Amino acid sequence: MSDKKVHLICNAHLDPVWLWQWEEGAAEAVSTFRTAADLCEEFDGFVFNHNEVILYRWVEEYEPELFKRIQRLVKEGKWHIMGGWYLQPDCNMPSGESFVRQILLGRTYFKEKFDQTPTTAINLDPFGHTRGLAQIMAKSGFDSYLICRPGPPDMSLDSDNFIWVGYDGSEVIVRRSRHHYNTILGEAIKKVEECLQSPEDVATMVLWGVGDHGGGPSRQDLRALAGLMKTSEGFDIRHSTPEAYFAQIAETRSSLPRREKDLNPWAVGCYTSQVRIKQRHRRMENEYYSLEKMASAAAYQGLMKYPTAELHEALFDLATSEFHDILPGSSIQPVEEMSLRVLDHGLEIISRLKARTFFALASGQPKANENEIPILVYNPHPFKVKTIVECEFQLQDANWKDEFTVTPVYQNGKLLPSQNEKEDSNMTLDWRKHVSFLAELEPSCVNRFDCRLEVMSEKPKPVLHPDGDRITFKTDEIEVIINTKTGLMDKYAVGGVDQIAPNAFEPIVIADNEDPWGMLVRSYRNVEGRFTLMSDEAGTKFSGVTAATIPSVRVIEDGPVRSVVEAVFEYGCSAICQHYSLPKKGTQIDIQTRVHWEEKNKMLKLSIPVPGKGNKYLGQVAYGFDELPSNGDEAVAQKWVAVISNDGNRTLTCVNDGVYGSDYSDDGLRLTLMRSPAYSGHPLMDRTIVTQDRYLPRIDQGERLFKFRLNGGKTSERMAGIDREALVMNEKPFALSFFPSGSGEKPQPLITLSDEAVLVTTVKKAENNDDLIIRLFEPTGKDCATTMSLPFIGLEREVKMSAFEIKTLRVDPKNRTVVETDLMENAI
Repeated sequence: MSDKKVHLICNAHLDPVWLWQWEEGAAEAVSTFRTAADLCEEFDGFVFNHNEVILYRWVEEYEPELFKRIQRLVKEGKWHIMGGWYLQPDCNMPSGESFVRQILLGRTYFKEKFDQTPTTAINLDPFGHTRGLAQIMAKSGFDSYLICRPGPPDMSLDSDNFIWVGYDGSEVIVRRSRHHYNTILGEAIKKVEECLQSPEDVATMVLWGVGDHGGGPSRQDLRALAGLMKTSEGFDIRHSTPEAYFAQIAETRSSLPRREKDLNPWAVGCYTSQVRIKQRHRRMENEYYSLEKMASAAAYQGLMKYPTAELHEALFDLATSEFHDILPGSSIQPVEEMSLRVLDHGLEIISRLKARTFFALASGQPKANENEIPILVYNPHPFKVKTIVECEFQLQDANWKDEFTVTPVYQNGKLLPSQNEKEDSNMTLDWRKHVSFLAELEPSCVNRFDCRLEVMSEKPKPVLHPDGDRITFKTDEIEVIINTKTGLMDKYAVGGVDQIAPNAFEPIVIADNEDPWGMLVRSYRNVEGRFTLMSDEAGTKFSGVTAATIPSVRVIEDGPVRSVVEAVFEYGCSAICQHYSLPKKGTQIDIQTRVHWEEKNKMLKLSIPVPGKGNKYLGQVAYGFDELPSNGDEAVAQKWVAVISNDGNRTLTCVNDGVYGSDYSDDGLRLTLMRSPAYSGHPLMDRTIVTQDRYLPRIDQGERLFKFRLNGGKTSERMAGIDREALVMNEKPFALSFFPSGSGEKPQPLITLSDEAVLVTTVKKAENNDDLIIRLFEPTGKDCATTMSLPFIGLEREVKMSAFEIKTLRVDPKNRTVVETDLMENAI
């Protein structure tokens, strides 16, 4: 019988940031890589493994001679490029497309610099893994995945080696290293000896190396391990790579257990901590992928050059922000500030590119008629979008009279439902205008609207008023009741069917602690208090109103498009201003919650009671959706969650713009908005989480803004449309008032789809030539077909999609050909 193989995987876990800032991370990366290179050259047979492009880029820039040594060592097989991603991101909150870009950045860099293409993905430190990763990895050329979390106490597995099955049936082999990735300096041999007792029959893997701030291998450890290799009987102990280990495990594939669910949970507080980063990251995702579609429409019709370099620079910013101690909010305050700065850098690049692209796409728009103000709206989606468009512009002259100019909106001479609302500025003068109008936008092109000017003696007053203790809003489609004694929503019915129970959208306060990870909990259920409606006097003072006392529940906008009700609440040292936006057409209602938060060791949730017991709870995840816990445990989801009744007659969906944590039980849906732990407060045995002798800054103190969009209806209708609704709320059509020159030709729409569900998640220039990459996703879990039209080149193609399939197409615009590729844009 052959000796049992023991694969020693030496690595140096080095977070680019965490308890330190990036400069220290870069310094440690250079030092660690230098030491590793020295030891690779000194010890025959030793192999050092490391991943994460961000670290290699630092070494390449700050110590280029060391980088050249590493390139040589890779060629000699003494240094192994493992993982192949840009960094180790959070593995729950980035969108599916962002995971693709993490891999694409990594694959491209390591192939260019080292001619290496790893086949084992590595995410040792992230705090859980969404199931959508299985398909993403398999279609990116990975056959295996190495992780550490969740560990045995948090996730029970039949075996630490298993086949992970994606939503579409894709498979990768996973190894969970229950002994984690680090060793103490000089004690690697102890970990190896412990692992030799493992019951695994074929092979075992030992991750070793000083980590969490670099370090990696040491002479002391390498000498001790060399002695163990010589003296151990019955074991073939060797320095190795993840690929070598998984090649051996693949021989036993048929006997491995299968897992058809996510790898969660661990550190459920991370779904909420440092919410500004989460919201800014979501915004950058939305802006980036929307811009790519716009830029493709302009560049591939000769209106501008595709901005490859600028987009690439912004993508580095997005990828950096997804690091597993940045996006989850577990880093120190200076890292939070740095991360926001990085995201703002990327957003500024995007903002400038979007303006350049928009003006290019305005080509061929006719000049405005006299006394009309044009509004151009670009819809980046391949389907028609019916939505409320908002836009601001300036009148030619300020009107100093006690009058009010309304700006009704027309499309092709037809009057649309529109209303003027409070503008962003605070000049009590008839000059700046904010118009909201209901429009149906044609797909993947610029839509033209024109405002005419009409002067009235005064601004139209709201028609909607309280009646007793309630404000009742009713259309042919929905009925909403706002309780003026509580400020909460007591009724939201669609087609006569109640979607919520009374006291909905109540801000509740949950007992919490100083730990931003939430390492030791699965749920947040201990209600410590509730925000209550302010008195009229307190509400008036909080609102900054001095002329008169106003009610704490009031109608602030009312017109042909919507009514907006505002309510103000208080708790302890904190306050909330909440808006309910109620449409005159359609069934979607928008909720805006502006929080002034000054609490410590507390969590804020927004409570939405729903009718019925035993409902099912679902949420969107990366390139898929999952059934979430319905027992009150904290869950992670992306752009939407849904509460589904057992009979299928009622489904309530909720879309967000940057909230990831929530829970559901028979008490109802509770959206998690904010926490107030200490920065990097880490539970350590029986010690207090943080020092008790001074003031400590807390996470998410101050003002934060949250937006939600609710819709209700039959389950089949809601689940068929929710992904597109969520995409439209996040990747908003871009509106700007602009007077075009009238010159040029109108560009054709970039892409349209014929079906009602398939998403276009990406349209971009190919990495290696001028082909166009189009990525489609089937989000409902049902096989389907759609007709993809590319009007700009006169091409039409039927595309068949399997349930939850991600399909990537490479289009050659010159030859009008389409071929399918993997996610890395390689033909299959």
